[in-house]
Amino acid sequence: MISISHKTKQFLVLAIKILIVVGAFYFIYKQLADNEKLDWQKFIVLFQKNQSVVGILFILFLSFLNRFLEILKWQNLVSSFKVISIGEATKQVLAALTAGIFTPNGIGEYAGKALYFEKSQAKQIVFLNLICNGIQLILSVGFGTIGLLILGFRFWVLMIMGFASLFFVFTFFSKKVKIKGYSIEKFIKKINEIPKAIHRKNILLGIARYITFSHQYYFLFLAFDVDLPYFTLMATITSVYFLASSLPSFQFLDFAVKGSVGVYFFSLLGVNEWIVIFITTLMWFLNVVIPVIMGSYFVLKFKPKWKS
Repeated sequence: MISISHKTKQFLVLAIKILIVVGAFYFIYKQLADNEKLDWQKFIVLFQKNQSVVGILFILFLSFLNRFLEILKWQNLVSSFKVISIGEATKQVLAALTAGIFTPNGIGEYAGKALYFEKSQAKQIVFLNLICNGIQLILSVGFGTIGLLILGFRFWVLMIMGFASLFFVFTFFSKKVKIKGYSIEKFIKKINEIPKAIHRKNILLGIARYITFSHQYYFLFLAFDVDLPYFTLMATITSVYFLASSLPSFQFLDFAVKGSVGVYFFSLLGVNEWIVIFITTLMWFLNVVIPVIMGSYFVLKFKPKWKS
């Protein structure tokens, strides 16, 4: 077995941290600089027309609330085996977000959070992260399906319900099937081991977070002079978020995927393409880019818990 000196390990850790931060900033820059659909002149004209200090502060507050609710969710779930402060939860969530920005579907977040705990707790942290993200996925499917129904996409709703039914049937008949020692039955048992109070709080925080970022979309559309009935606009937002979240993607391409799906749905309502692209990009910047910039600090300050 090859032995690595302490100084070499320190250098490798520093190199990895710098690589993560530089990579994150590079991907952010490329997406903002190379997007030909972003018409900055139109944005500046509309911004000067509708600029409001109160409105800007309110949108920024919703971004803060969105991420803060995610931090509270993580703190709550970790409390199932260890009490951590809001500051520690903030550090873990933001650093993990930075680490996961250029990995498929944010897989890097799982490793990022696990590294803040002992190696023996890694599987437990990955499991809790699945629960943390799982509730948002379930809410996205639920609200998105309702949105599609309101918009009249009944065939799509029937397909979703059909797939959901097949999934539950498959789960029921294969719950005891083991793959490398793991099974659906074992997974469900582990979920039931978490106190119900923690599950209830996770669901409530997940709902609050979903309401927060979906209404941030809503208020941004109002700021861009999109005049549509509340339920029509919200149904479209929830549908877009559901369908875009269902597609495999990277965090740094999240706005591009949501933008493409959004352009299709909002074009049916007569909303200009550039407005949809801009709002989606703003949502990405406010809810991903800014937290990633903050998370970069924690990545550089990170001290691994694992001994090897």
